[in-house]
Amino acid sequence: MAIAEKAGVTRRTFYRHFPDELALFRACTSHSFEQWPPPQPDKWRRIADPIERVRLALGELYAYYRVAGVGLVVIMRDRPRLRAELLALPGRADRLRAMPGVLLEPWKARGRMRQVLAAALVHATAVTTWQSLVAEQRLTDEEAVRVLTAMVLAAATKGRRGWAVAQLSAKSIASSRLRS
Repeated sequence: MAIAEKAGVTRRTFYRHFPDELALFRACTSHSFEQWPPPQPDKWRRIADPIERVRLALGELYAYYRVAGVGLVVIMRDRPRLRAELLALPGRADRLRAMPGVLLEPWKARGRMRQVLAAALVHATAVTTWQSLVAEQRLTDEEAVRVLTAMVLAAATKGRRGWAVAQLSAKSIASSRLRS
């Protein structure tokens, strides 16, 4: 067993602490959750303005991804291969899955527009979106937040007038934040 060897212990010692894969997985995820807890979406509820809520949430989430994102990307990649009992463990995944819903709450959108907005929020909060924009395309966290906030705003608007509002708001987001 490579893990026992790397840790400098015998297989017997390793299996005494971790009798099966589930025990090892629990220990690793528990340790990482304590060391690098994800943001608390409940505190975002104190912000009534939906755009400000999205901006703050993405800023906190992307700061978290900067620390834990590489590991989360691997977990997401391997998720289809993990056994069901490993996926059933409560914790980080539950909190991350709740984030788009918390961000959707203050929006007044209904019907199809709400579906589009929900999809935009799920996309904006996904670690794979952060990975694409920041790790691969070399945007800063702040630039990625600005781009995705504008995308969410565009998803929340309808028709030509809505797109014009989204464009104006996106310009205001760009000018009020980070001048590069």
